Amino acid sequence: MKLSRRRLLQVAPLLLVSPSSQAADEAIPFGDAFPTLESLTTGEWWTKAVQASANQKKGKGKGGPPPAPSMNVPRDEVVCFAQYTQQNGVLKMSAQLFPLKPGEQRMARLEVKHEGEDWKEVAKSEVLYPGWDAHFRIEGWDGSKNVPYRVRHGQKAMFEGLIRRDPVDKDVIVVANMSCNSSRTIGPRTEIIDNLRAQDPDVLFFGGDQTYRHTEHTAGWIEFGLQFRDIMRDRPTVCIPDDHDVGHGNLWGESGKQSSIEGDADGGFRYPVAYVNQVQRQQSWHLPDAYDPEPVSRDVRVYFTRMLVGGIDFAILEDRKFKSGPAGKIPQMGPRPDHINDPAYDPKSIDLPGLELLGKRQEKFLHEWGWDYSQGAEMKCVLSATAFCGAVHMHGGVDKRLLADLDCNGWPQAGRNRALVEIRRAWAPHLCGDQHLAVVVRHGIEQFGDGPYSFTSPALVNTIYGRWWHPLDEKAGPNPVPGSPLPWTGDFKDGLGNRISMLAYANPEDIQDEKQRADGYGLIRFNKTTRQATFECWPRFAKVADGDKAQFPGWPITISQDANDGRQVAGWLPELNIEGAENPVVQVIEEATGDILYTVRVRGHRFQPRVYAQGKHTIKVNPGEPTFQEDKGLEPKAKEAAGTLVMKI
Repeated sequence: MKLSRRRLLQVAPLLLVSPSSQAADEAIPFGDAFPTLESLTTGEWWTKAVQASANQKKGKGKGGPPPAPSMNVPRDEVVCFAQYTQQNGVLKMSAQLFPLKPGEQRMARLEVKHEGEDWKEVAKSEVLYPGWDAHFRIEGWDGSKNVPYRVRHGQKAMFEGLIRRDPVDKDVIVVANMSCNSSRTIGPRTEIIDNLRAQDPDVLFFGGDQTYRHTEHTAGWIEFGLQFRDIMRDRPTVCIPDDHDVGHGNLWGESGKQSSIEGDADGGFRYPVAYVNQVQRQQSWHLPDAYDPEPVSRDVRVYFTRMLVGGIDFAILEDRKFKSGPAGKIPQMGPRPDHINDPAYDPKSIDLPGLELLGKRQEKFLHEWGWDYSQGAEMKCVLSATAFCGAVHMHGGVDKRLLADLDCNGWPQAGRNRALVEIRRAWAPHLCGDQHLAVVVRHGIEQFGDGPYSFTSPALVNTIYGRWWHPLDEKAGPNPVPGSPLPWTGDFKDGLGNRISMLAYANPEDIQDEKQRADGYGLIRFNKTTRQATFECWPRFAKVADGDKAQFPGWPITISQDANDGRQVAGWLPELNIEGAENPVVQVIEEATGDILYTVRVRGHRFQPRVYAQGKHTIKVNPGEPTFQEDKGLEPKAKEAAGTLVMKI
């Protein structure tokens, strides 16, 4: 059977990513121009690790991260960790091994144990070099049952975990939102793991910067795995690489081009495509198949996709992959192309035609995802690396004010607004990280408060680059949060002219004291019964298992699902009584523009649509299966399980 390129990219991307069947491993796998890239895990890696540690002790590595964990582990411990997702009957799992030695088998095996049965081998996978990762894809997977698994290498090496059943029967689905795991603080993350174990999230979301070991991703990825494997082993994990994971301080992917200047602000990737694809493969291959798997230029892979867990439908974005780089496209108005410090500049002057943020392919994906409930979603949520605004004033130091940072998703502004419009149509909140500063904002597109809510997680370990929310006049904005313990909430414009309403922020008190750096993580509770989401923000050193309930000041925050669309209501259409359908999907379209205003799954069978302008509106019940069309002004009642109505106010 001949597979199409699209199907081949979905089913067997490993064949197109990294050749691994070699008589001998290449000592310099990325070419003579990059002789030290992945040096700790390639060539005679068992000798290099000793030398790297010795150099660090002599002071040759000052300013960088401390030595990585030893790669030379006992041979019955070479399977380090695994992560998985399941979607539409497909189980995907990635396993990360420690480097193997000459003569050792280059094959990993996946075994599962169904209830009442013995362990059974269900897949084998080649261990890839460089990277030392292996990948399994099982079709026809029954997601309704808990199934123990183990990844094996040789006779003794083994990593065990549990593939959780899809928790569709749970009223509340819990997501952990995490990012920015400093490699300068080595060792376990015991306090975070203990807290997460007590809170028992259904989904883990790692939004980027899992490691800051720029040229040693495999060693850094293994370090990350050692720190978080005891929480990843038994629940689905979304992991997306960000700039530091691929060796950048900042990243403008610009559809895969080659960056050629210091700082990479011209757009593209600094390191070879093979390295970029390896990083993405190690971190994200286990995600559900890409929505549109065609690579970008130079054969750089993409992975943006969707994932459904417990009735929550997650859109997973690559918000760096297509983004334009600023250098050479806009005037430089600060010490570097991506930093603006000129108070007289006009934000509109840098929002130029042709600049991309998510890119047309991801915008198309977001649009179609927003109205597609065919997989049984009840609520929706968007996941990406960074925020659609610059909700930060101080960068890198408590006294280092920066007007605008183009590295955030607040620029280019037109792309930012298009993305938020699509997220708003789905009544979805947005979860992200990257900024090292925990904030909850409500976006404004045309007016303050007319867009969706967004929760940026704090840095897990915040030793790399502190940030602070600190308005210049030290005053709250209009419409501050009533009774908030925080002084500077309310409506503001960021340095790019974007409207944001600040609900909560967690400034570091002392960046030198790990107990006061505002390290931590977010937790989001999606209540499918009440159609609400609660944002929680937990300090790294909270003692949740001991009953500690002290979150950062300003949290928790609970929002209703429909609050993610904050447009001013112009009127209400007659109430729908949709008999014969349990929790149907309702889509509202403005006839004058043809614009889909929103698509939502109703709780129950009654729903009164709100609209934002006078005139006719098309109401689709369970869109995609129209059975009738009527135009009866203010009177019609939908009594079919699927159909189309035309209503007007």
